[in-house]
Amino acid sequence: MNLNQLETLLTISKTMSFRKAGEVLNLTQPAVSAQIKSLEDEFKTVLIDRNQPVTLTDSGRVFLEHAEIILHTVEDLKQRLSDLNLTPQGHIHLGTTTSIAIQILPRVLSYFQNQFPLIKTTIHSMTSSQIMQSVENGNIDIGITYLFEKHPALESSVLYYDTFELVVSPAHPLSRFQHVPIEKLKDVPLIMLSPETAGRRFVDQIFKQLNINPQIVMELSSSEEVKRMVELNLGAAIISKLSIATELRLGTLKMVKVNELEISHPVGVVYKSGRYLSSALHQFLLDLKGMQETQFIGSE
Repeated sequence: MNLNQLETLLTISKTMSFRKAGEVLNLTQPAVSAQIKSLEDEFKTVLIDRNQPVTLTDSGRVFLEHAEIILHTVEDLKQRLSDLNLTPQGHIHLGTTTSIAIQILPRVLSYFQNQFPLIKTTIHSMTSSQIMQSVENGNIDIGITYLFEKHPALESSVLYYDTFELVVSPAHPLSRFQHVPIEKLKDVPLIMLSPETAGRRFVDQIFKQLNINPQIVMELSSSEEVKRMVELNLGAAIISKLSIATELRLGTLKMVKVNELEISHPVGVVYKSGRYLSSALHQFLLDLKGMQETQFIGSE
C-alpha cells in the first residue's frame, strides 16, 4: 500500500468514476484500475462496486475512513515539518563550564529565548574535557568551552577570548602589587581548580615549563568555589578573567598581573561534525556565531 493508492480511492469516491478520477489525478484509466486492484489484492477484499455509477462497497467505505485519517496525518506531518523550518522550535541540550554558565549564558539565553520562545534549552554544567566527550558521544547537542585543542570529530567556532589571571583577597600580602614575577608564586599558597579543568591544565603547563612546584592548599571544581575561598583570604588563585568581573568591580578580589599568564585563550562553541542540525540547533548556532565578542564579555 502507498499514499498514491489511497489518494486514488478517495478521488474515485468523490467522482464515482474511474475515468474522471484519472483525469483529476492525471492518470490513465488502466493505471487507476491497477492501483485499486492492487489494494484489493493486498487486503483480500473488494473495495469498489464497478457497476455504473461506481460506488464503494461496505469494505470500501470502512477502508476510506482509515485512508482519510492516514492522508490527514501525512498532511499534518508535512505542515509541522514546514513550520519547524519557518519557526524554529525544539529542545537543545547545552554543556558548558560553571563560570561560563554564570557569566555568559544569562545574556545569551535571554536574547535567544525572547526571539525564539518555542525553543527550550537545558544547561549541563561540566568541565571542558567532559564537554568535548559529551558532544562527541551525543549526550549533549553543543558545548561552549575553551578551545585548547582540536578534535577531529568536532566542529568549532571561536566566540571570544579570555585570559587566566592571578587573584587575591584585598587582605592578601600580594594585593599591594600591580605586577609580580611568576617565580614569586613558589612561596604563595594556591587554591587551584581541579586537574581536569581547562584552566588548571593551562596553569600546570606553565608551572612545568618553568620548573615551579606550586604550594597547592586546596583544589575545587568550579571558579565560583575558588573565588569564595580567595575572598576569605585562604590563598591566591589563577582563574578566568571573565569570571571575576563582578568581584573586581565590588572590590572583593584584587587582580595581580603575571606576564607568563597573559595568553589569550579562545572560547567557542563545539558540535559534532556531520550531525543533523534541527531547526532549533541550527538557529542557536547561527545566533551564537553572529554575536559580536563585546556581547559576550560586556559588563552586566
